[in-house]
Amino acid sequence: IEFSINLVPGTSPVSIAPYRMSPKELVELKKQIEELQGKQFIRPSVSPWGVPVLLVKKKDASMRLCVDYRQLNKVTIKNKYPLPRIDDLIDQLVGDCVFSKIDLRSGYHQIRVRAEDVPKTAFRTRYGHYERFIENFSRLALPLTKLTKKDQPFVWDSKCEESFQDLKRILTSAPVLVLPDPSKTFEVFCDASNLGLGEVLLQGGKVVAYASKQLKIHEQNYPTHELELAAIVFVLKLWRH
Repeated sequence: IEFSINLVPGTSPVSIAPYRMSPKELVELKKQIEELQGKQFIRPSVSPWGVPVLLVKKKDASMRLCVDYRQLNKVTIKNKYPLPRIDDLIDQLVGDCVFSKIDLRSGYHQIRVRAEDVPKTAFRTRYGHYERFIENFSRLALPLTKLTKKDQPFVWDSKCEESFQDLKRILTSAPVLVLPDPSKTFEVFCDASNLGLGEVLLQGGKVVAYASKQLKIHEQNYPTHELELAAIVFVLKLWRH
């Protein structure tokens, strides 16, 4: 039996950056990746496809490695084969007295994928596209909000640009920014206005990271308490790891 992944015509490869994880999760991720490689369940890939993974805690507190194929599922032609009726299945058991069942361990690794569809199953992690892929440098984007001053036209001259670059360099370099220590407590300061959200992550009174977000038009109509709550939700999602 081979499993095939048939795509909607005209579909382009799905390529998504890895999710961020906590230091504890990264240790577990690396361990499970190495185990899967040792069992030859996965192999190195240079596929243009690639989706992120996440770890889900099981009842016994161990972690299950899950591949987030949701975006791939959206472009996959669905199997419309109807499920049998349960009462029809029960009717077929009339006269039988011996029943058997089998539960395969890690059953999702027991099904062979059609060779030409294997690249579509590729996933990306902190440790690369499988075990040897070296990630490209990420694109850095610093959001700029509109600078306004009442009763004065906005003019961005060379002095403004020089001042801005100097401030940015100072605020995003050592000794202002420090590397996070997962064994110590973090502090988060957040604030909101009717234009945007601002966040600062600190440890021991020193800045670890900054974050900001410009509000959408409908978000600018939020009352103050909802804006403050939006800032909290934004920062918890951003730095949950």
